[in-house]
Amino acid sequence: MFRRKNPLAEFASAVYARTAAEARAPELFEACGVPDTLDGRFDSLALHAAIMIDRLRREADGEALAQEFFDAMFRHLDVTLRELGVQDLGVGRRIKIMAEGLHGRALAYRAALGGGSPPLGEVLRRNAYGGRPPVDDQMVARLEAYVRRRAARLAETPRNNLSSTENGPST
Repeated sequence: MFRRKNPLAEFASAVYARTAAEARAPELFEACGVPDTLDGRFDSLALHAAIMIDRLRREADGEALAQEFFDAMFRHLDVTLRELGVQDLGVGRRIKIMAEGLHGRALAYRAALGGGSPPLGEVLRRNAYGGRPPVDDQMVARLEAYVRRRAARLAETPRNNLSSTENGPST
């Protein structure tokens, strides 16, 4: 109650809220075939978060900002799990699994977007479809194009616009 506000944490929370909203874009589920399930939604969130974390790390205070973003994300996921009825003893275990999943996906997406191997389409096929095989190759290609556009837009977006729905990258 009497704590000082942390502007970095507030900004990161706003960026996370924007990122989470974009991860729920109907285009991802309809045109790109990401399953509209709990696992599919987490995979979409992890994809968007990984791209945003890479963007945040480019700032002068990027490591601290990326950590604040990560913390905001997992505070939100903790609340969400509790609202879904996960028992207190199970929340920590599930959060740990989700954090490990995000970390692994983030490394794979970073390498693929940087031109590494395996290519981005294959990384998406393994990680963005809620544990299910994608419906068809065209959906994977659309998702790959979407991810490349999003990463490019984020790279061009000034820091102060990353949390803005009006001035930041569109989905």
